[in-house]
Amino acid sequence: MKEQMQIKLSPLEDADRDRFVLDNQEAFRYGALEEFGVRDEHFEEDGEIISRKTIEASIEEPGAEAYRIIVDGEKVGGVVLQIDNETRHNELMLFFVSPTAHGRGIGQAAWRAVEQLHPETEVWETCTPYFEKRNIHFYVNCCGFHIVEFFNEKHLGPEDPDGAAGDGAPNDEMFRFEKVMK
Repeated sequence: MKEQMQIKLSPLEDADRDRFVLDNQEAFRYGALEEFGVRDEHFEEDGEIISRKTIEASIEEPGAEAYRIIVDGEKVGGVVLQIDNETRHNELMLFFVSPTAHGRGIGQAAWRAVEQLHPETEVWETCTPYFEKRNIHFYVNCCGFHIVEFFNEKHLGPEDPDGAAGDGAPNDEMFRFEKVMK
């Protein structure tokens, strides 16, 4: 029987913020390069799938909580949550595991830790790009999310209601998932 992994979610410290951003970019870049090789049109800035600005904005958003995923004292990933204590509809804004730690059950164990951290949550929501097959599998088959929407040029997301962005904006060809808890 497989031993259950011990995961710790440690609040992101200011001194670790730059490394958190770089580790997040590395994980997102890995997924895109694994799928497409080098293809400029999927990148936000300077060869990055997700920009520093996007990551930092998610961390600084009111109600945001950022954590490092730690296994055996090693930082192996991170998570940024958006918590709404009134509606109890919370968002998984960013979630990443270092490519060197993939395939060890860390993502599933970290997600269980997130759910335990916020048992008051009624609905979790998250999004991922259409090309991230590994993420889609993870959210649907491992974590119990359901695909509820697909943002694309014919169905624009809330961050681009008039279709003005059309350049890899946050909702260009993204799946939106929900997990109903209660």
